[in-house]
Amino acid sequence: MNIKFGTSGWRAVFAEDFTFLNVRRLSHAIAGHVKEHPEFGVHSADYRESAKTVPPGPPIVVLGYDPRFAGEEFAREAAEVFAADGIRVVFSDSDVPTPAVAWAILQHKAVGGAVITASHNPARYNGYKWTPYWAGPATPAVTDDIERRVALLGNVSVPVMHADRAEREGWIKREDFRTAYFKQLASLLDGKRIRSARLKVGVDVMHGAARRYLRPLLESLGAEVHALHEERDVLFGGASTEPTPERLVELAALMKKKGLALGLACDGDADRFGILDAGGIWIPANDVIALTLDHLARNRGLRGKVARSLMTSHFVDAVAKSHGLEIRETPVGFKYIGELLRGGQFLFGGEESGGLSIRGHVPEKDGILACLLMVELAAYDRKPLAKIREQLRKKLGAFYSQRLNFHLDSPRRVLALQEQLELKPPLSLAGASVWRIDQTDGFKFILKDGSWLGLRPSGTEPVVRLYTEATSAQKMDQLVKAGEAILKGRNRA
Repeated sequence: MNIKFGTSGWRAVFAEDFTFLNVRRLSHAIAGHVKEHPEFGVHSADYRESAKTVPPGPPIVVLGYDPRFAGEEFAREAAEVFAADGIRVVFSDSDVPTPAVAWAILQHKAVGGAVITASHNPARYNGYKWTPYWAGPATPAVTDDIERRVALLGNVSVPVMHADRAEREGWIKREDFRTAYFKQLASLLDGKRIRSARLKVGVDVMHGAARRYLRPLLESLGAEVHALHEERDVLFGGASTEPTPERLVELAALMKKKGLALGLACDGDADRFGILDAGGIWIPANDVIALTLDHLARNRGLRGKVARSLMTSHFVDAVAKSHGLEIRETPVGFKYIGELLRGGQFLFGGEESGGLSIRGHVPEKDGILACLLMVELAAYDRKPLAKIREQLRKKLGAFYSQRLNFHLDSPRRVLALQEQLELKPPLSLAGASVWRIDQTDGFKFILKDGSWLGLRPSGTEPVVRLYTEATSAQKMDQLVKAGEAILKGRNRA
């Protein structure tokens, strides 16, 4: 089978396409990519400059895995291939968040890093994220080359070096990634301010890779932490590990019972966040992104450009403009935001699916960092997040946004919908004329008052994501209904 990368790595169903054979094939293709492609590998001038000094000897790859079934075994298969291909491997000694692997890439001046993870997907999936030397998501130029190399392999046998021999000869080295990552996050925060607040917080790591990271980090900053689901469960409680309001009901109940100030959650590989305010009130990712940006500019006095993805709330734009910061819109996928963060001119990047990062950190979304920044905001302002949000709305205007997933019968239905929207797009929505259509990534129908409806097919499954934003909850609901009518084939505009 041909391996195809989505917005964040390759994902597939266990035992169907996600197999040891395919993990070995992909690892061998990546090994060839970093050794033979100068603009993406260890020989590039950009790599040498970013790394300052290239470690002597063979190139290094960092390797980790999330708590899914057989994650360590799949990662070991990848390590054995890299070792046989003459690449040294720094191997995590336990399940590890994707952003911690990204930081380890910079720490070890590696040519890149791999994480065996399907992120927030249900337990029947697993996946493989490849992160190049810059410690951010792989760009299309990188993944296109890797996909081509996998296709050319065909049924050729992939060489491996048994893990015992590889460790004995120094090709594979096991390491705890926590110490360096904890130190990095501490350098980005006002630890003194957080400690003085003595906050009580709830944490739900959803049986994911943040289970040995988020609570210890918060406790090191003086917070009182009440944690849920830190034990390993390869089925993730029987659902996906996406931190949604529906999945965080137990955390909300714990917050009410204990009187906690914040509820913090991460997905399976801890690159996405979920935030609850006092009383268990859900704070949507769009609002978290806007609140974080406002906090960095207002409380921390930080300046720089701001990046957000196409379907992310324009609330972020309003906050940026209120602080005199330039805003840049990107296609969906943090890899596009990561490219901008790499240059150093961008202070902040965020996307509505629950990802953000800041200058001075990895150009990869980091759910743990997002949680800590919300704690820092609460420590500075000493008031509920919902109240801070309401103050911003009074100052900048209201932005009500929503994202819904719609499962269609088949990929063919998704293609038919795309053809319909291209040939005969709606000219009016919710009683107002469509002012502009943006087809940068999916379809974004923008009305004159700034309200908009977005429809974007998933890159990995027969799902269409529906996004809406309006200046009132009523208008937002009307746009949702209009979007549902289009998806059900009832729109004839």
